[in-house]
Amino acid sequence: MLHRIVLLVTSTLLSLLQCTEQQHPALTTPAHPTALATTPTEATVSQLIRAMLDTSALSRTAPGARPALQAGSYVHTFYGAEPAPAWTAGTDSITTEATAALTLLAQAKSYGLQPENYAILHLSSLRDSLRFAASAGRNARQARFDVALSDAVLRFMLDLHRGRLRMYTPSPLEKATKRVFQPADTLREALAARRVVAAVLACQPPTHEYQRLQKALAQWLREPVAPDSAYQQQSHYEQAALNLERWRWEAFAAPDYVLINLPAYELYVVSGDSVLRRHRIIIGKPQTPSPTLSSAISYFTLAPDWHVPRSIATKEILPRLQADAGYLARNNYALYDMRGRPLDPYQINWRQVTPASFAYTIRQSAGCDNALGNIVFRFANPYSVYLHDTPVRQLFAQPVRALSHGCIRVEQPMQLAAYLLQREGRAVNLPSEAECALQPRPQDVRLRQPMPLHIRYFTCAAEGGKLRFYNDVYRLDAGLRQALFAAAPKL
Repeated sequence: MLHRIVLLVTSTLLSLLQCTEQQHPALTTPAHPTALATTPTEATVSQLIRAMLDTSALSRTAPGARPALQAGSYVHTFYGAEPAPAWTAGTDSITTEATAALTLLAQAKSYGLQPENYAILHLSSLRDSLRFAASAGRNARQARFDVALSDAVLRFMLDLHRGRLRMYTPSPLEKATKRVFQPADTLREALAARRVVAAVLACQPPTHEYQRLQKALAQWLREPVAPDSAYQQQSHYEQAALNLERWRWEAFAAPDYVLINLPAYELYVVSGDSVLRRHRIIIGKPQTPSPTLSSAISYFTLAPDWHVPRSIATKEILPRLQADAGYLARNNYALYDMRGRPLDPYQINWRQVTPASFAYTIRQSAGCDNALGNIVFRFANPYSVYLHDTPVRQLFAQPVRALSHGCIRVEQPMQLAAYLLQREGRAVNLPSEAECALQPRPQDVRLRQPMPLHIRYFTCAAEGGKLRFYNDVYRLDAGLRQALFAAAPKL
């Protein structure tokens, strides 16, 4: 019965709205994804807001209804069971918080988002319509502006916190704290305290790198643009914006951590707002890319053995064995069966062994030629990748360093190990390279405080307050760029 009454009232209000708009064509506003149905001027603003929200809820089944709200259920939660205007004062003016919110939405590009996604032109038109002297339709205009601005601000908050493309996906920080983001509650409290802009901007990730990139982008947008560089300017803007989107998906909060940015070919040791150490790295080739992940370095191994991955053993070592069984001994490899028993490679007819029938494991002992070098840092991950030393250190001088099978090689790894020990207040007594090479067996060094490790993919970052762009080595930007910018609504 209640549902039928709601349908009847809504239908009546919509019918009256059509008559009102025919009589007062100046009240009609341009169609837009966030445009809302207008209701009769005789009703109060609160009644009109409620009717709009009911109409929005029925929009999938009501013939001719306008598109639903962008922030849907969050708008309903914001207004609650007894809706009241939130952004208007009197009948023909808006609050200072509404003015501040409109200004912030117009500056969305500074945060890697597009003003047109928040109907800024439509909102400006609605705001201007409140200044009309005629009383007819004034309540309808006020209600329409109120709901539209609430919808835009709530969607902006969600986009800042979770990302434009993952509105309904809890952020990593939500998962870590087990606290679901509640933008409606936040906005309601901010309006009461008259701190809307501060509350909205607080929705952004607190991660040091995100904050620096956002500020650098805002500063970059304020710089003059040469007339002949508009295309490059837009391309660079989109590259910075899509990386802010990535940060919203992969944000984290930790006072100390190791961050690896794959396109930058660099590892950073971060504490608070400071980068304490930087190391050049070698990453996986495009054919064998290094994964992105979050984990923690729990220990490192000195003079490590290298258990050769099966893919490398069958694709690279097997052809060499088929040509010369002495290849293993010359490179400090040992051959074992699947039960770990040592085998003599000269006793095997390698020409009859195929990748599918390869029933062996290969291990390389510590030494100058060990692929892991003198040290490997261990962290839990499902990809069996390591952070390790390398005997081929001249490769760190190359500008493009996507050269590995997926593991990450780090320059000056002993200095990184020393830092991890110093961080715990432990004495640093690491062996020299010569001592590692002569060490008879691997030595594990456990950390009392595992070091958070984040491996990420960002093709734009901030250096000294300036934007710095990196080559899209794994070609991951194009799809994200298309999703963020190709379908932006045009007004």
